[in-house]
Amino acid sequence: MRDQYQELKCSRPDYRISVVVLLILMVCGYAAARYIGHHGHWVTGMNNQIVWGLPHVFAILLILAASGVLHIASISSVFGQQAYAPWARLSALLSICLLLGGLVVLVLDLGRPERLMVAMTHYNFKSVFAWNIFLYSGFVVVVIACLYTMFEPGMNNHIGKAGLIVFIWRLVLTSATGSIFGFLVARQFYGAAMMVPIFIVLSLVLGTAVFILLGRIVSLWGGNPIEDRLLVRLGKWMAAFVALELLLVTVFHLTNLYMAEHHGVEKFILRHGGIHTVLFWFGQILTGAIAPLVMIYLTRLGDALKGVMAASVLTIAGAIAQLYVTIIGGQAWPLELFPGKNVSSSFYDGVVASYAPSLAEFMLGVGGLALALLLIIGAMRVLPFLPDNRIHKTG
Repeated sequence: MRDQYQELKCSRPDYRISVVVLLILMVCGYAAARYIGHHGHWVTGMNNQIVWGLPHVFAILLILAASGVLHIASISSVFGQQAYAPWARLSALLSICLLLGGLVVLVLDLGRPERLMVAMTHYNFKSVFAWNIFLYSGFVVVVIACLYTMFEPGMNNHIGKAGLIVFIWRLVLTSATGSIFGFLVARQFYGAAMMVPIFIVLSLVLGTAVFILLGRIVSLWGGNPIEDRLLVRLGKWMAAFVALELLLVTVFHLTNLYMAEHHGVEKFILRHGGIHTVLFWFGQILTGAIAPLVMIYLTRLGDALKGVMAASVLTIAGAIAQLYVTIIGGQAWPLELFPGKNVSSSFYDGVVASYAPSLAEFMLGVGGLALALLLIIGAMRVLPFLPDNRIHKTG
């Protein structure tokens, strides 16, 4: 029997309140972008040393989540687990909207978003950023093509082929995002091939957690909630990805500690980096890794929906901390212009950079997230993304 789908038709109070709050946050984000664009980046916490601030944390968070959330569609189309097939459409929709939200934050954070046309018409193929222009736009195209095979009955036989193309494309896209930092050898905390697998696994962690939370909410609004057993099973997947991410991060830091040239930045991140050290140990490791693993594997919470959703929230919080430490902490450590030499000048050479995110930066990032969620809701209102089968066997 073919699955039936429906548009989102909801008038619940929590749905209406959510839409209003998201609209307000989106408007605040737009106002923040106008404020930064009008006055310049000096009104933010960014400076000549910290050129990627909190908006980049939000943007990369959304981009990684966009890639990872397609994991649910890939489970059915590529790996043949048909229990997840009814939710493949929603998975694809989430990926497109989250990516657009992240890209909007990146563009508005430029200060001169109209100059994006320069980057789109003049390419430097030695730059990973130039590659990403093709990868991001191509990602949207291939996911839309995959959605077409899902929506059009006559194309259903091609879902597997389209899903495989999307699966490969999203791995390449996430690899390119990690390569932005992996190829940046000027920063001691970057310039490592390990950045690529770390970002790939982090995207799977984020995507699974995001789908557990958003999938549960929107399916409740649609009147056909995702089966608890299915979400609990996804929670097990998420915990496995978290464990793998923890292993990769451990190997990354041990490798850096083995090399004398990275001892300085490792001591900064792990011991005396202030907020960066706190976020690493208590945010990334404790909140984002150890706590979810304990909840899923060592307590009965792992077999309950509320426990899995709580673990998903902690996992996302840990991912935010990890991106903050990676992006901002990596920039805070001074450039090694002359390895083995002490450098001091009026231009802050050899000085750890300080950074305090402004309210405008925070609102810009939150506004991009709100835009992504509104796009998801709007698309579900006009197109049948939600299954209306009342029972889906999980096998």
